[in-house]
Amino acid sequence: MSLTAVGLIGIVVLLLMLFFLGIPVGFAMGIVGFCGFCYIISFKAGLNMLSSVLWETFSKYGLTVIPLFIFMGQIAFYSGVNEKLYNAAYKWVGQIRGGIAMATIMACSAFAAICGSNAATAATMTTVALPQMKKFNYEPKLSTGAIACGSTLGVVIPPSVVLIVIGLSTEQSIARLFYGGIGAGILLALLLMLTVYVMCSFHPGWGPVGPASSLIEKLRSLTGAFEMILLFLLVMLGLYFGLFTPTEAGAVGSLFAVLISLLQGKLSWKGFTSSVTDTLRISCMVIVIIAGAMIFGRFLAVTRIPFDIASWVVGLPVPDIVIMAIIFSIYIVGGAVMDALALLLITIPIFFPVAMELGYDPIWFGVTITVVTTLGAVTPPVGATTYVVGGMAKDVPLEEVFKGVAYFLPAYLLCIFILMVFPKLVLFLPSLIR
Repeated sequence: MSLTAVGLIGIVVLLLMLFFLGIPVGFAMGIVGFCGFCYIISFKAGLNMLSSVLWETFSKYGLTVIPLFIFMGQIAFYSGVNEKLYNAAYKWVGQIRGGIAMATIMACSAFAAICGSNAATAATMTTVALPQMKKFNYEPKLSTGAIACGSTLGVVIPPSVVLIVIGLSTEQSIARLFYGGIGAGILLALLLMLTVYVMCSFHPGWGPVGPASSLIEKLRSLTGAFEMILLFLLVMLGLYFGLFTPTEAGAVGSLFAVLISLLQGKLSWKGFTSSVTDTLRISCMVIVIIAGAMIFGRFLAVTRIPFDIASWVVGLPVPDIVIMAIIFSIYIVGGAVMDALALLLITIPIFFPVAMELGYDPIWFGVTITVVTTLGAVTPPVGATTYVVGGMAKDVPLEEVFKGVAYFLPAYLLCIFILMVFPKLVLFLPSLIR
């Protein structure tokens, strides 16, 4: 049997394990990668590969950045920062038609920047924003669609665990990826808000006008979110000026998040212990996925499938931008049936060399594929954030939530197109880092 055939069988077995046996993605990738490597080389070589990969993965100092940023987000979550951010956004745009939905997207952007978790943002904003939009008679499709799509900004706007993992996998600067994510995240947020405006222009009854707020009220609302805005600036400016590394930024951010929450009296002992527990659970999940992806990547490497695909794609008689569009299409389809982090870790060894061969900037590629895979967080059958919103919005059928999400999908596609045509939107801020 040829090496290519073995590799393709391994990929099929992996998909079967994920979708029919329900095996966690990290373990599934590790099992398939180990067995495939043993089949091609030898059992002894497989054991040597397994031990070296696990040691290299779990002993990496760079991985400590993951639990630190997750802990910072969990502290912000359990200290109730969500309500402050929502109220501030609502005061500024709530009086516009569809403004409460726009405020929800703005609040999702702000909270996601601190939290970095799609699911946590979706759960939080459904609890806080959905009752408000229901009170003002917002169309359920608009309300739930805005929350589900706004929550995906958590993997684009830094600090993002996905961007951290991409940086570690491709040996790119995490700080530069973070700054690239700012431009892409702001663009996507604006396009989602524009979608709300267009929807309400065609269906005025979907987003009734909320009460107006005075300038004093608007400015006063910012004081409620000031501490978390300051925390975000501390992390990002510290990275920009080289005051600390990404790992140190996570530690400093976590410390200040705890201090701010304690000074405000918003963090209970139960909230603190829940933050630690959730951080451990999420961090272990992410690191196991990384280890599994490394093992699976070694298997793919010996099958030479990544190199064969790279050679085939580069040799296609079409412009480079068409090749990149094909790659992004694969990510869109893959993101609809697989967790974004797992998809990226499986495919980066295949497509990252292709992008480099074509001359694309590695920071631009890392940030843009993050935006592309956010589509998978809202589209079936995975659609994690859509299911979270649908599960918590008890009186809104799940099919209505997916219909609401469908209105926002063109915004994602337009964002991807703009980033392809104007890569400077991603690369400008990273180019300023010393």
